[in-house]
Formats: sequence, C-alpha cells, structure tokens
Amino acid sequence: MLILAFSDYLSQAQRLATRLELPLAEVEVHHFPDGESFTALPPDLPKHVLFCRSLNQPNSKLIELLLCAKTARELGTKRLTLIAPYLCYMRQDFANRPGVAVSQRHIGRLLAELFDDVITVDPHLHRIGRLQQAIPLDHAISLNATAVIAEFLEQKFDHALLLGPDSESRQWVATLAEMTGFTFQVAEKVRLGDTEVTLTLPEADYRKQPVVIVDDMASTGRTLAKAAELLHAKGAEEVHAVVTHALFCGDAERVIREAGVQTLWSTDSIDHSASCIKLDGVLADAVKAMLNEH
Repeated sequence: MLILAFSDYLSQAQRLATRLELPLAEVEVHHFPDGESFTALPPDLPKHVLFCRSLNQPNSKLIELLLCAKTARELGTKRLTLIAPYLCYMRQDFANRPGVAVSQRHIGRLLAELFDDVITVDPHLHRIGRLQQAIPLDHAISLNATAVIAEFLEQKFDHALLLGPDSESRQWVATLAEMTGFTFQVAEKVRLGDTEVTLTLPEADYRKQPVVIVDDMASTGRTLAKAAELLHAKGAEEVHAVVTHALFCGDAERVIREAGVQTLWSTDSIDHSASCIKLDGVLADAVKAMLNEH
C-alpha cells in the first residue's frame, strides 16, 4: 500500500503514514494561470492507494481528486481509499425550493464512483443518520473526534462548563460531558443569514468556572462570537472554544477573539494555528479496522 498526500495536508498525512508504517509520496499539483489544475502521480503504484486530503476550500480539490483517482486506475491500482478528515458539501442535504442542487447527494455519489472507501471525521450531517446514505459505499466511514477532544480538555481543566451553541451541537457536547464528567448546557440559535445569528443562553450560573463552547465546525465564526458575548454578559470570566473543523473563513478568527474567546482549539483536520488536537491516531485505527475486515 501507499499513502498519496498533497502539500496542503502533508504533515498530517506524514503522521498517519508513520502510525500505519506505510510509505508516502506527494502528489505533484500545479495551477495554471486560468485556474486549471495539473496533477501527476508516481508512475509505479501498488494495488491499494490511500489518498489523504482534507476537503476544505473544496472546488479545486475535488477536481484534482477526480484527476488523481482516474489516473491511479489507469496505472493499475485496484483499490482507492480516500481519507478526508473534513468532508465538503454535506450541508445542503435537501432541496428547500425547486431547482436547488442537493449537493450532499451529488458529491457523495461522485466520491462513491471514484473511491472504494471514504473515511472522514464528524461530517456535517443533519437529516440522515449514516454517512452511507450520502456516500453509497460499504466503507463510507464516519469517525468521531469526541474522544480525542475529551482527552485534550481533561488535560486543560479539572472542571468546566461545556456549552453547545445550538441544538445541532447537542450530540457532541453531551458526549463530551459524559466522557469528561463536566457539566453542559445547550443554547438556542436562529440563523438569519451567512454571517448573522441570534442566540439565547439557557439559565445557568456561568460565573466562577471556565466555559468551553463546543461545536463541530466554525466557518464565519459568528455563532462562537455571539455565544462568547452572551456568556460574558452573564458574568463568565473565562471563555474558551473547541471545534472539530476550523474553517475560519475571512475575518472569522478575529471576530471570535474580539468577542472574548480566550483560547481557541481545534483538531488538525484543517491546518490552522488553533489545530493542536491530532487525529492521526483515530484515522490510523479506522484504516487498520477496515483492512482487518478483508
């Protein structure tokens, strides 16, 4: 087997290759002035190749994965595995008006056509219970980052109050609370647009204890920022935030920090200064388990 990595996710792929004791090669990628992608793979590939790349900023990455997967097949590879810790295009899971593209379905089917296995972490699923419903593969594997996040938080705090900023975050924050023994609350959120939200905190004593806002992803940062502002208004003196996927688009990080988030942590599913919680152990275990099935 061989892990094929890309420059934008190279250090994480190298850690994974070390854990799996597999060789690693880097895919050559060049962007022409008009935006087209040139890709080149090693000419001699084994029967099983694992592509490792997170799919934030996804549009060019998807085209490059398509080119690479097709080329790998032409070179004789029989099994292709995609390890994408952040999986794109999962949010649009229904047509809320006629003509809307259900991107989760279409991108999921594209990935199923290109790869034999897809492994990801905490995909943004709302109306479906299993990743296989979006990516029709036997090995469409959705991993959970809560165990590594819980271990990280236990190293930082003896006790803390965990806050989920909306109902969708309840599954993560409740599990983290159970793993750590910390208490938790869940706020109510109404999204008014891409960068505008209203939030209501439940009644609780937010003073004299660290509060950690927990979410699966942060894109514009407005939800985390609003939660932090309300927590400080309720008397919270120490506010932190931890997310699985740190997308942090545009001025998101600045907005979050200016709202009073003292420390910002995330997994390394996306390269960022906050990405200090490593996923290579979780990913390696999943790959080993998948391979042991055969």
